[in-house]
Amino acid sequence: MVEKIRTLIVDDEPLARRNLRLLLEKDPQIEIIDECRNGREAVNALKNFSPELVFLDIQMPEMDGFDVLAEVGPKHIQAIIFVTAFDQYALKAFEVHALDYLLKPFDDARFQKALDKAKSQIEQRQIDKISRKLLALLEDREQKQEHRPQKNYLTRLMIKLASRVVLLKVSEIDWIEADGNYASYT
Repeated sequence: MVEKIRTLIVDDEPLARRNLRLLLEKDPQIEIIDECRNGREAVNALKNFSPELVFLDIQMPEMDGFDVLAEVGPKHIQAIIFVTAFDQYALKAFEVHALDYLLKPFDDARFQKALDKAKSQIEQRQIDKISRKLLALLEDREQKQEHRPQKNYLTRLMIKLASRVVLLKVSEIDWIEADGNYASYT
């Protein structure tokens, strides 16, 4: 169901970025859209690319991870996994709705657990978005049908018989047959 997950890596350490990139490249659902070395680059990338998933270091030059989030706001971020060597920021990370908190050094299994959690949440958000669109379409269709004029069907037909006119109930007609320029019924 999930298309490629547009992912951003933000870490001031080249080896940490490389490690994340190598782990992420193993997953066919992940598309790495950019790598940032500091908070300022991260802000620009977040505003320009609006990735679905961000692996974000906390302590970086110029701006820390929390400053980055404060500057871009929730509009540009869907899922955040903090990647840091400092455990004292864990509580604050979850206060800003981080999905996970990877403490360096982490092993592949721990990384995969965090990635699976992020993929699951992103997929659920996509399902919710599609559901909302479908519901809006159905509501729109219902409104259009409610505003459509109701078709009123005839309940009687006026029939000319020789020199007089008769009102015939439609429910009493079994069939109508063409008879030249006229119609006969029973």
